Amino acid sequence: MESRIDAVVKAVRRGGGVVRGQTLVRAGLSKHDITAAVGSGALVRERRVWIATPDAEIDLRMAARAGVVLSCVTAAKRLGLWVMDAATAHVACGPHAGMVAVSGAVVLHRFTPLVARDPDGLTDPLVNVLQAVALCQPYEAALAVWDSAMNKQLVDKKKLERLPFRGMARNLLDAVVPFHDSGLETFVYPRLKWLKVPIRPQVWLYGHRVDFLIGDRLVFQIDGGHHVDAQRASDIAHDAELMLRGYFVIRVGYDEVVNHWEDVQERILAAIAQGLHLAA
Repeated sequence: MESRIDAVVKAVRRGGGVVRGQTLVRAGLSKHDITAAVGSGALVRERRVWIATPDAEIDLRMAARAGVVLSCVTAAKRLGLWVMDAATAHVACGPHAGMVAVSGAVVLHRFTPLVARDPDGLTDPLVNVLQAVALCQPYEAALAVWDSAMNKQLVDKKKLERLPFRGMARNLLDAVVPFHDSGLETFVYPRLKWLKVPIRPQVWLYGHRVDFLIGDRLVFQIDGGHHVDAQRASDIAHDAELMLRGYFVIRVGYDEVVNHWEDVQERILAAIAQGLHLAA
């Protein structure tokens, strides 16, 4: 037979490992049983308000302890969005939250959320996450997150346009597109759109999608971290098929796009100068 302490622990685990005490009480668990579970060491208190399992996610426990929510690139990564760097935890609170004590290397964002924050939640709603990203990240990195949210159909552009985004967020909303498959693709289009050559993302060619088709025949492919083993072999075979059909393929990796873009652009411009983007 399940003990009362076990019942409390199970409820906390169902809630993600960190749950407000009031939420447990509303669910029918007694304060006495919650206190007993904490006293036994099966659960711990964070800031007196929250109850957590000892093995709960560190970021969630930290947010509960500090009275903040996970936001910006930290929350974006948890949602499976493409982020360039999420090594440092980013959290958020209201602009008038007073003293917030966060431990370690943590970036604190103070802003008025566009969507109200649920007191039972420890992660910002997605709209607020996008707002924080716009306030925090460089333009290209921020656009990659917004594009990723669109690509995964987690947001609707028409609905976003009805929200009072300002500044950089409004610029990102104007630029965001749903077709880019990864953040690296987001970087490429704004860097090349000055060219007087059609650039089309995610074009289907002979059984596979290509990242970009420049003009009629120049294929630009970007290898992410998943381009290994079987995927890599498939990519190489498709490149060969395209070249046999008269296409010219330029394939680059993450480091080249992020750290050596000048070399990549020079390669593309040289191919265009030679007319390799034109139909035979």
